[in-house]
Amino acid sequence: MTSYPLLDTIATPAQLRALDRKQLAQLSEELRSFLVESVSRTGGHLSSNLGTVELTIALHYVFDTPHDRLIWDVGHQTYAHKVLTGRRAGMAKLRTHGGVSGFPKRAESEYDTFGVGHSSTSISAALGMALATKLKGETRKTVAIIGDGAMSAGQAFEAMNNAGVADADMLVILNDNDMSISPPVGALNKYLARLFSGSAFNAARKAGEKVLRGTPSLLEFANRVEEHVKGMLTPGTLFEELGFNYIGPIDGHDLDSLVPTLQNLQKLKGPQFLHVITRKGQGYKLAEADPILYHGVSKFHPEVGIEGGKTGGGKPSYTQVFGDWLCDMAAADPRLVGITPAMGEGSGMIRFAERYPERYFDVGIAEQHAVTFAAGLACEGMRPVLAIYSTFLQRGYDQLIHDVALQKLPVVFALDRGGLVGADGPTHHGTFDLSFLTCIPNMVVMAPADEMECRNMLTTAFRIDGPSAVRYPRGAGPGVAVEKSLVELPVGKGELRRHGKDVALLAFGSMLTPALEAAAEIDATVANMRFIKPMDRDLIIELAREHSVLISVEENALIGGAGSEVARILQELGSTVRLVRLGLPDHFIDHGDQALLLAEVGLDKDGIARTARAQLGITPTTVQQAAPA
Repeated sequence: MTSYPLLDTIATPAQLRALDRKQLAQLSEELRSFLVESVSRTGGHLSSNLGTVELTIALHYVFDTPHDRLIWDVGHQTYAHKVLTGRRAGMAKLRTHGGVSGFPKRAESEYDTFGVGHSSTSISAALGMALATKLKGETRKTVAIIGDGAMSAGQAFEAMNNAGVADADMLVILNDNDMSISPPVGALNKYLARLFSGSAFNAARKAGEKVLRGTPSLLEFANRVEEHVKGMLTPGTLFEELGFNYIGPIDGHDLDSLVPTLQNLQKLKGPQFLHVITRKGQGYKLAEADPILYHGVSKFHPEVGIEGGKTGGGKPSYTQVFGDWLCDMAAADPRLVGITPAMGEGSGMIRFAERYPERYFDVGIAEQHAVTFAAGLACEGMRPVLAIYSTFLQRGYDQLIHDVALQKLPVVFALDRGGLVGADGPTHHGTFDLSFLTCIPNMVVMAPADEMECRNMLTTAFRIDGPSAVRYPRGAGPGVAVEKSLVELPVGKGELRRHGKDVALLAFGSMLTPALEAAAEIDATVANMRFIKPMDRDLIIELAREHSVLISVEENALIGGAGSEVARILQELGSTVRLVRLGLPDHFIDHGDQALLLAEVGLDKDGIARTARAQLGITPTTVQQAAPA
């Protein structure tokens, strides 16, 4: 690794705070260079982290961390924070098994005050911490750093609405890196930020309020004048109405503006709001030119950049299969509309958005709204397809039940990243969806075993007169060729894929491939179950009659998953066949390579075969649960 004269001397924020302020510019250059070099070797989130280098340095320089609390939103912007808080060496194993997490994690460092992975939680958590500090009679500062995209979520405004009336001593920093709500930053904005955050201005305001308090009409008039003057000069009227003292916008890369403004705000009481403008990819020209491409990257050469974009040879990913199907089905049926909660690129919807812009809706980071919005479209005869990561649908669960399923509305949930997702870890694993979906009345739930089956299931879901979900994993499938047809599958019917003896493997979705590989070693029968709800009862009866042991295999939480439904069916039938259920254990699974994680929980070929061998010759008469060894 390259030598960095100043960065090499910083292992803690205390050492950072010992620097002369004039040295911070050099430190930011070195830190940004280190991040490019480091992430190019490991992969990870790059452009958003490059955009917060100066802001991170300024925060740790001004505030007494970890005594003062920094609460980061999402975590895509915390690599610089990790480097400055003693984890620079650990960045070499970023997002790998046993290595540093890509997100803030309380168990990893005392500087990670709140664990995150889903957006828009920082203000709520910061408010809780600030009020706890007040209740305990302690003195510390609490700072929430939230991106402009995360501000589109209702939770952020719910928290701000609460904070404004709670009179909490806290600072919210809006990291605006899309220029979506702010005018260009100039000298006037810098001056106003320092003026409005300064002690003289705030002391004068408090003195004026005291003098005018005896004449309410004049006090109200003065407040309105101040509000309208600020409103004309800054875009902060909304935040002022919520009870915050709004400062900004200021240049988030200008340390000579950031540091004194933060120092001023550090001295103020009550809810404060600082609006900073940053640029994704700042300081690395390739990322500045294409921040979306460099948002999440694999390994690359810094001098060359990402070659060929995100496309690659070989098998298409399930996300690509979905994107192709969406365009084809939209051409066949004008009722189709596509919805995404700010994940158009990740969900494979860009080509659809380009072809059918009037039928594409990006609602921002607002999963609850996305679900009910889809319900409203369905009420008027449209056929909405909501493309959403499995882990993010959890945020819209109430709306899924009450607004879609209860009314039996035809909404298709295209659930990407079902199962273990790898490097993003427990906040992004889609490991609970089969459990929380199958218990909802009116839902049809499917999991494809290959690429063509994914396309067929999406077509099936689209033509069902009610809510449905197609749950597919991250990455590529086994490599089955995808035809352009739009063919439905018979609802609730699985298929036999291999005939064997003694043991039958009931594979759900992604587990078909390792089940077939294991079955070849132990001569087992394999069923591709396809549907989790409704499940193929006839196929289960047939398998129970002809085998001494059934093993259900799913990439989902064992509790309440597909295997639980198999057990329920067998119990209703009064079957005495032995059932062993393989799935994910009852604990959160850390980040790491997908194949390695699956092997650890016994859901690879060897793990399935090992479980089957252990069961051969054992035929108790009760249905029971068993987790992998």
